[in-house]
Amino acid sequence: MTNTQTIHTNINSISSEQWDKLLDFGSANFFQTKKAFQFFKSVGLEPFIFAIEQEKQITLLITGIIQKEKGIKAAFTSRAIIYGGPILSKKANEQDILELLKIMISHLKNKGIYIEIRNLNNYSNYKNIFEKAGFEYLPHLNFHLDCKDEQTMRKRMSSSKLRQIKKSIKTGAEIIEAQSIEEIKAYYAILHDLYTTKVKTPLPDLDFFIKMWKDDIAKFLLVHYKEEIIGGIVCPIFQNKTIYEWFVCGKDGQYKDVYPSILATWAAMEYAHTNKIEYFDFMGAGKPNEDYGVREFKSKFGGDLVEHGRFIYISQPLLYKVGKTAVKILKKT
Repeated sequence: MTNTQTIHTNINSISSEQWDKLLDFGSANFFQTKKAFQFFKSVGLEPFIFAIEQEKQITLLITGIIQKEKGIKAAFTSRAIIYGGPILSKKANEQDILELLKIMISHLKNKGIYIEIRNLNNYSNYKNIFEKAGFEYLPHLNFHLDCKDEQTMRKRMSSSKLRQIKKSIKTGAEIIEAQSIEEIKAYYAILHDLYTTKVKTPLPDLDFFIKMWKDDIAKFLLVHYKEEIIGGIVCPIFQNKTIYEWFVCGKDGQYKDVYPSILATWAAMEYAHTNKIEYFDFMGAGKPNEDYGVREFKSKFGGDLVEHGRFIYISQPLLYKVGKTAVKILKKT
């Protein structure tokens, strides 16, 4: 660090103008915005921020949240999650990145079992820097879909998915934007059932989603059929660049010729094209060496398969090992 640089670990020391200017760089994403930071704080999560200022400009920024389950499980489930990865300006050099990573580790290593950076962009050119700081690279897949041209979008989709979308609409299903708390509750009930019976990982509570809708943090695109909400998708949007699939669900297999999860995914794609949003980010497609049904589902929508991976720093190896074993057991029950 030079004398002209300042390290920030508090959101109040960074101006909105400084932060917004940094969002013009290609590594920026919704989850690294001030709006996302403030939302996470408003719902009772513990967000964190680390940044470098040089000549009154923020050149490097990392922000994320501490996640943990409630009660006695907190000590065994606490982890620091950085959605998207750091924002790197052209002035962010190797020394600065390495130093900020070390500062972040020093602040967070006692707050959680591990620190995980879930990359939404390609950080392969910086892989050696993360490894020098003590992070391990884990391969992880994702799909990015170009939404600029609807005709091209349709051509790249599987014919079966196109037929199912057409059937759903012809049968009477429609895509709507959420207009009431009752609709959010109906959507959440479906999502909660999915996470309880199949996904088997922690899900934020209902208030998290209501607050998200009230504060316009994300678009709630719902599938409506016969006076009922039967599915939907929650999509944060970053500028006019990217729409994200954060949570998606549907009462699949319960209605003849209606495919709510497929229609919900299409809803985000159609919304992106209509509103001139360039890309749809599917927010993950599992590990490349493991079978993953969700990846097979997502692959049918015509996106490009990418491997931007994740970086993980394990601060408490024993608890991390116990936690991994517990998750595997939970998902099998």
